[in-house]
Amino acid sequence: MAKTLANGFLKYGYAVKMGTSNPDKLLGWLSSAGEFASTGSFADAARYGDIVVLAVKGEFAIHAVEMAGALNLNGKTVIDTTNPIDHTKAPKNGVLPYFTSMDESLLERLQNKYPEIHFVKSFNCVGNAYMVDPNFPDGKPTMFICGNNQDSKITVIEILNQFGWDFEDLGKAEAARAIEPLCILWCIPGFVHNRWNHAFKLLKMH
Repeated sequence: MAKTLANGFLKYGYAVKMGTSNPDKLLGWLSSAGEFASTGSFADAARYGDIVVLAVKGEFAIHAVEMAGALNLNGKTVIDTTNPIDHTKAPKNGVLPYFTSMDESLLERLQNKYPEIHFVKSFNCVGNAYMVDPNFPDGKPTMFICGNNQDSKITVIEILNQFGWDFEDLGKAEAARAIEPLCILWCIPGFVHNRWNHAFKLLKMH
């Protein structure tokens, strides 16, 4: 996911620094990513970016922010792509287990722990292959977003427009209680039918 989004940002004219705890793993990516790509520690990337993408397993989300340094992220837009998947348990009939409940999302945990960071939930309900320039015969799919800071959501909406998405802003951080489970729904056809080539579309009456 991180490489896919990094390549998307590079394609649309952004400079990108990928944060990692193991730079050797990114040598291949860096060698072909171009002059506007670089790597560094999580803290290096957090200091570097005006916009930061949190793209780690859900159970490591808070740890990743700690490694990045909350002070390096305060006041910045952080795109939260994470899902609270419980990797200690197997999916049941294609349904992923989560370590959160419907009363609290992972985004809310992050936002409550780091109130000065402007988290926006996005890119969590589709597979890597369709995150950038999704080309579906029925038109642009819908990315659902939420977050407490309106300016940061506007920033994310601009990125979604560049990347070829429609969007639906569902409001404040609590809406992630509904958005994060979309990953469960997205994965069921994959686990049950080995079908991973889909995305969500919100249809509206005019």
